[in-house]
Amino acid sequence: MKKVIYLLAFIGMAFVGCNPVEDIHNEIDSQDDSVVGEAEYTLTDDDYDALGLIYGTFDSEQQAKDSIPQLLEDLYPFWGNGSSVLVGYDLYLGSSDGVNDFVYADTYSLGLQDYPQGSLNAIAFYPNENPSDYIPNILASEIVNPTEGQIVLASYKQYTEEPVEGIANIYEADFVAAGTLLDYTAISVVGDQVWEGSSYGAKMSGYADSSSNINEDWLISAEIDLTGQVNPLFQVTQVLNYANELDYYNIYVSTDFTGDVTTATWDIIDVNPVPAGDSWTAVTSDDYSFSAYEGETIHIAFKYESDLNVSGTWEIELATIKVAGVEGETVDTEVYYTYTDGEWVLSEGVYILSEEDFESMGLSNFGSSIPADNYLPTFLSIKYPFAQEEDELIVIYKYVSSSSGAQLRGNLYSVVGGEWTGYESTISTTLQFGKEDGIWVPDNTIRYTVISSDYSLVASTLLTEPGFESAASNLDSYGNFNRTTGSSGWTDAQMKTAMGVILDNLDPNAEEGQKYIVTVDIYNGASGTEDFAVIKTDGVWEWQNPEDYDE
Repeated sequence: MKKVIYLLAFIGMAFVGCNPVEDIHNEIDSQDDSVVGEAEYTLTDDDYDALGLIYGTFDSEQQAKDSIPQLLEDLYPFWGNGSSVLVGYDLYLGSSDGVNDFVYADTYSLGLQDYPQGSLNAIAFYPNENPSDYIPNILASEIVNPTEGQIVLASYKQYTEEPVEGIANIYEADFVAAGTLLDYTAISVVGDQVWEGSSYGAKMSGYADSSSNINEDWLISAEIDLTGQVNPLFQVTQVLNYANELDYYNIYVSTDFTGDVTTATWDIIDVNPVPAGDSWTAVTSDDYSFSAYEGETIHIAFKYESDLNVSGTWEIELATIKVAGVEGETVDTEVYYTYTDGEWVLSEGVYILSEEDFESMGLSNFGSSIPADNYLPTFLSIKYPFAQEEDELIVIYKYVSSSSGAQLRGNLYSVVGGEWTGYESTISTTLQFGKEDGIWVPDNTIRYTVISSDYSLVASTLLTEPGFESAASNLDSYGNFNRTTGSSGWTDAQMKTAMGVILDNLDPNAEEGQKYIVTVDIYNGASGTEDFAVIKTDGVWEWQNPEDYDE
């Protein structure tokens, strides 16, 4: 009841103290009977996000030691000195050699001018055209001053059947499929909130910290070349929710944008239909004529605004420009090329998962709740049924993070014991933390409960030691430590010796500074248990807090 009385008294002081919460913590920690807790806790995805760790791992043990205490302060705000928490976390050991070279490779997406039938507005290779016959020359023309060993991820489309006359998408920004902002530039004029890529598309909201905020943010495309195009048509698919001022969300086009939104000339694009602003339903507009921009180089911009009362969520899923040309079903493909001896050649020993690969696994991507290692060993065994022992392959794949959207990740897979096995770049491990002087600090304390063989060991070891004869004999007879003051009782000094016997046997190679809290059965007029805190100092076991014991 004493702890409750203290806490209520401290809360009462909240109206007069200059820092009441800190005063409460300090006062609780100063009490001999403050709340002393013990727990085990494993970090969650939300914990990693709160610490700004977008990959869900720590890069080093020291980083974990520095970061975790702030989480423990929030999780156990009223625990006092002597409390301990065993924290489970993921530690990144580093990727296998070569993986990051592909994950962070340069990228090149083939445009209309790159395809052999581009003059027909064919935005893909024909079925009878072999992309590898064209891509090396395209990269040689487009990649300026390549270096030996440079890697490029080339992405292209190919018709699955012979295309027919129709409407061709000469420009396409699929933000949902990419999970990123693609080659668009986000410019924040006012406010802390910014455009971000997500699995829902390019997303912007001025709502944060439980309130609306003042923002002006632009999302602007790279140059779009409409040279030689006749009657291009623009179309957009968008979502708008929590919005009651639709003129805060506008689409513009400029022919003279050079990086400064304030100096460019912007034409507003009034597409229809538009979202009502009250649901998550995606709305695709009708075709909007871009004939005014025939032969021009343009930039498309999505301008978002919010104020203290209005802060809708705007998501751009897809933006396209279409012209008369050819059309047909296409498949998207990505492939790596490496610059070797003056030429671009297909990279060896690497495979990047396609949309079709993910579909074969019933997925669209991997993520924290969809680990790649749960799927790729089976996928690889099906794709490469005749793989031999120790065969290796770097696998690159799309990974969606709740905090940072879509990204590329990868790993090295090897055939071990007849099965594809991923390189262990991350391990799950633990760190002990203890509350000392009111703060959480890394603590190597091991808690150990003595077992029957330990009692027998102590009794047999000390039975003939001067001064221990009666106490050791009693221990041998009853299997617990007699903590009364009689002739057979164990003093604090004798208990320290007993702890040394137990721990030298349990952990003979304990490092300097290793801490233990040892729980033993005792008799002090009634049966019970008692904890003893010891630390390895200069090769022997000493009390952690000598002032707590009589020597």
